[in-house]
Amino acid sequence: MTDPQYKVNGLSKFFQRGPTTVRALDGVDLEIGAGEFVALEGPSGSGKTTLLQLLGALDRPSSGDVQFEGRDLVRLPDHELAALRLRSFGFVFQQFNLIPTLTALENVEAKLAPTGVDDIEGRAARMLDEVGLAERAHHLPAHLSGGEQQRVAIARALSVEPRVVLADEPTGNLDTKTGGEIIDLLAGLAAEHGSTVIVATHDPSLAARAPRRLAMRDGRLADGALAAV
Repeated sequence: MTDPQYKVNGLSKFFQRGPTTVRALDGVDLEIGAGEFVALEGPSGSGKTTLLQLLGALDRPSSGDVQFEGRDLVRLPDHELAALRLRSFGFVFQQFNLIPTLTALENVEAKLAPTGVDDIEGRAARMLDEVGLAERAHHLPAHLSGGEQQRVAIARALSVEPRVVLADEPTGNLDTKTGGEIIDLLAGLAAEHGSTVIVATHDPSLAARAPRRLAMRDGRLADGALAAV
């Protein structure tokens, strides 16, 4: 058995709100293998988003360790974390986070520009074709439906060929049918590109589409949620 892509031990994140300590994550242990599709399922405030942020090197924990492909994310300097976020992680959010003054094509190109890859426009166009938006490439976000905007966000996230895609409630602003289509699209494309996918969702029906489901409650993985990798 190969080593897991992620090894998380005793991961905790605490926030202070006045005199109250909020335990957003409280001693999470987790392993995720390369190429897995994992759903983090739980209600708002269960710790899903905080865990995604730590796995994606967007934040540092209060305690515990996050090993990514043998590298300790907790102790890496900021410039190395920034490089990892740029090239190794793709992010998809509930709010789409597209630049409103740029077309769909330009939004994907903006993600690619700092990487220095060749033929940025060609790669961006190919990614939009993969998500079914070749004919909408020159439309601004305001002229796209919610589902189309999320497809652009997926194209943008996968354009750098990341090793991991982290999606935080990616269907939260979509109807149920469109949300299911987005999850299936993300799973299929990530498999084609060889990326690990970790999706946070409060919707059990969407989580059920993932081969592996981890239930989160009160900053912890629920009993029995840590399945074998």
